[in-house]
Amino acid sequence: MKDDQKAKKPNRNNSVKRNVQKIKAKLLKSYYGNPAKDMKLIAITGTTGKVTVAHYVHEILHSAGEQVAVLASDQPFKISMLHKFLSDAWKAGANYVIVTVPVEGLQNNVFYGLPIHVAAMTNFITAGLDDMSPEEYVDSEKTLFNMNPDIIVLNSDDKNYDLLKNLKGRENTVVYGQTSADVKILNSKLYPKGTEATLSVNSEIMSVATFVPGETSSSYMACAVAIANAIGISPNYIIEGIAEYEP
Repeated sequence: MKDDQKAKKPNRNNSVKRNVQKIKAKLLKSYYGNPAKDMKLIAITGTTGKVTVAHYVHEILHSAGEQVAVLASDQPFKISMLHKFLSDAWKAGANYVIVTVPVEGLQNNVFYGLPIHVAAMTNFITAGLDDMSPEEYVDSEKTLFNMNPDIIVLNSDDKNYDLLKNLKGRENTVVYGQTSADVKILNSKLYPKGTEATLSVNSEIMSVATFVPGETSSSYMACAVAIANAIGISPNYIIEGIAEYEP
């Protein structure tokens, strides 16, 4: 009995913590006047690449003349920091906000009660997880995608795609990758200081290039293209924005 009680205690503590976070989220939203209702929130999650994708999307929206703010980090942030960021972005006149979402933040309900315009996932690399099973990771990620986002963007190349492929956005679900996808990677070229990729975007060919080198860059560009295309940004601005980002 004692062992069973010990095993249940962490779950009970986690539940209490999540409930406390929900109450805190409600208080902060009220305190700052709920600025998220006047902006479109793009949330990007995944084990790696979310910061790069966030900056791609930031540059794309900037090229399109949108007022945009970005909070991009691989480290988890406090719920109070997120709500202050949203308030500051609203005061600065932003109509889009981009936020990266570490899995720890999802476990802590940092997005509770916020309207999600786009929820996107880069990849899911189990080797990068600390003290978490793949099932626990997926359950945590689904807390974002289950918040009824308008648009969901998924990676069909991810080996765990089958665990997420049934997720649907309220308005649209977009898939990118080398296999069957709405944004399909046809080929890529790697250079010492950058990457080029040819994509098929809803059967239209698009060539994009970045100063970010590495094999994963094509996937990150495809994710950014999928997000931008889904929210109606024209190809010229997408190409220009991706090219503008210099890490």
